[in-house]
Amino acid sequence: MIFEETYTLSNGVRIPKLGLGTWFIADADAEKAVCDAVQVGYRHFDTAQAYGNEHGVGEGIRSCGIPREELFVTTKLAAEIKSYQDAVNAIDASLKTMGLDYIDMMLIHCPQPWGDYRNGDYSEGNLEAWRALEEAYNSGKLRAIGVSNFEKKDIDNILSGCSVVPMVNQLLAHVSNTPFELMEYSRSKGMLVEAYSPIAHGEVLNNEAIVAIAKKYGASVPQLCIRYDLQLGTLPLPKTANQEHMRDNAKVDFVISDEDMEQLKSMERIKDYGEFSFFPVFSGK
Repeated sequence: MIFEETYTLSNGVRIPKLGLGTWFIADADAEKAVCDAVQVGYRHFDTAQAYGNEHGVGEGIRSCGIPREELFVTTKLAAEIKSYQDAVNAIDASLKTMGLDYIDMMLIHCPQPWGDYRNGDYSEGNLEAWRALEEAYNSGKLRAIGVSNFEKKDIDNILSGCSVVPMVNQLLAHVSNTPFELMEYSRSKGMLVEAYSPIAHGEVLNNEAIVAIAKKYGASVPQLCIRYDLQLGTLPLPKTANQEHMRDNAKVDFVISDEDMEQLKSMERIKDYGEFSFFPVFSGK
């Protein structure tokens, strides 16, 4: 079962190979989503300050009936926070909002504020935010720290001034949009790559070639796409509040052939994420 499998981060912390993403789950619905996922078998939950549901996720972690140490919780420092003191305050705010004594992992959500995505130079601010994460990690508030949406230059900037190397880079990575070079570079620096939006916000469901490959394995398109990310050595974070979808997304106990993996890797890059195209991460920048 996928729920029994883990990766080991560079600091020795084990992290479940499949996580539940909570983007777009309302705070009022997040506790139930976490509890429903725990019933299915999930032990890894991914949220962010920007999602506005840390409180509900924390409620779910505390009320789900599973010992805290058996659960892995990730949150993310808001992309707009680019100073040491603001980061210190935000880390403590997440702990308070979630009602947790510690958070398993915290990431810098993006190297730029969302309003200036892939534009300005925030290298100094990222180093400041990273210093706050390092201090929280060294004090035991965080068990692991990392980054998200960081490109090579952003990674190099952190490495130029850090005492703790990031353990994770969380990236948009799915069939028809897989940043192979960036993934390999992240790994070369000791980072596990996490793959958010593994089902491309549903847009891959319309790809006939992907549908055809899924049928070969008796799998759904979401199952094929999650399995694809797993076979790339990444950690997929499918997001849903629907318990049936949670259950289906975990049925990935099959192996995609090398030939089919090559075909999936070479799929034409997705150009349009439909109604979600206005989000910076889906803008193609």
